[in-house]
Amino acid sequence: MEDKEQLTGEIKELKNKRRAVILSHVYQRPEVQDVADFVGDSLELSRKAAATDAEVIVFCGVHFMAESAAILSPDKVVLLPDLEAGCPMADMVDEVALAARKKELPGALVVAYVNTSAAVKAESDVCCTSANAVKIVSSLPPGQEILFIPDRNLGLWVQRQTGRPMHLWEGYCNTHHKLKAEDVRLARQEHPDAVVLAHPECAPEMLDLADAVASTTGMLRFAMESGEKEFIVATETGLLHPMRRACPDKQFYPAASRLVCPNMKRTTLEKVRDALLTLQPRVAVAPQVREKALQSLARMLELS
Repeated sequence: MEDKEQLTGEIKELKNKRRAVILSHVYQRPEVQDVADFVGDSLELSRKAAATDAEVIVFCGVHFMAESAAILSPDKVVLLPDLEAGCPMADMVDEVALAARKKELPGALVVAYVNTSAAVKAESDVCCTSANAVKIVSSLPPGQEILFIPDRNLGLWVQRQTGRPMHLWEGYCNTHHKLKAEDVRLARQEHPDAVVLAHPECAPEMLDLADAVASTTGMLRFAMESGEKEFIVATETGLLHPMRRACPDKQFYPAASRLVCPNMKRTTLEKVRDALLTLQPRVAVAPQVREKALQSLARMLELS
C-alpha cells in the first residue's frame, strides 16, 4: 500500500489541477472522508457539488450517488473511483419491473427513495430521502394510492409515522438488514448509559429498541446537540468517524461490528488519485433519462 500522506498530497495537487471537488459519503473509509471537500448524505453532497464552479466531481460513494450528481450537474465530469461500487438495494428495482408494477396499480403515485438508479427515478413521481420521507408522504393528497420503492423497512417506518397505507416494494439494505434486536440488547448491556440511534433502513423490531430514529445526517446532528455522552450507533460503521471528529468528548459504539458495507469500502485513496489522474471511470446519464429523473427530484424539493 502506498504512503497515505503521499497519496493525500497527490490527490490535493490533482484536485487543483483538474478543478475538481471531492465528495465522500459518511460510510466511506476514514482516510477517504478526510481527503474530501464535503462529507455527508448522498443527495446533499450532489446538491453541494452542483453549487460549486468545479469542472469535475469525484464521488466517493456508490453508483446511484454518482448518477444523482450527474443529474444535477450535467455540465460537469462525474467520476466514480470504483465502477463496481454498487448498491444491492438499488439493484432490487429496475425500470422494467417498476413499469410493470405501475400497470398493476393504475393511479398510484410512485415515491422513490433516492437509493435508486436514474432510470428508476425517471419512472417515479417524486423522490425522497431517509430524512424527508415522512414529510414527502405526508404532503401527498389524502386517499392517494402510493407505491413506495425500494426499501420496505423505510416504507414501514414512514407508514408508522404518517398513518398512510402504502404498497411497499420488497427491497432492503443488505447492511442494515444484518442488524438484529439481540445485537442492540447486547450493546445496551455493555453500554447501559448509551443512547441508541438507528437508521430507518433497519428492520421494525430493531427500530422499536432505538431511542431515536434518523438519517445519517440526522444522527450526527442528534449526537452534536445532545447532552448525552455515550451513543450506540445502529448504521454502517463509517458514520462513527465523523461523529467522533465532531464530538471528541463523547463516546460512540457500533451496534454491531459487522455493519460494514463492502461496496462503500471499495473506494481507496489510490482509486481516488487514479480517477483524478485519468478522469476515469466516468458516470453519465442519458439526456432523456436525466430530464425525467430531474423532475422527480425537483418535485421532492418543492414538497420538502
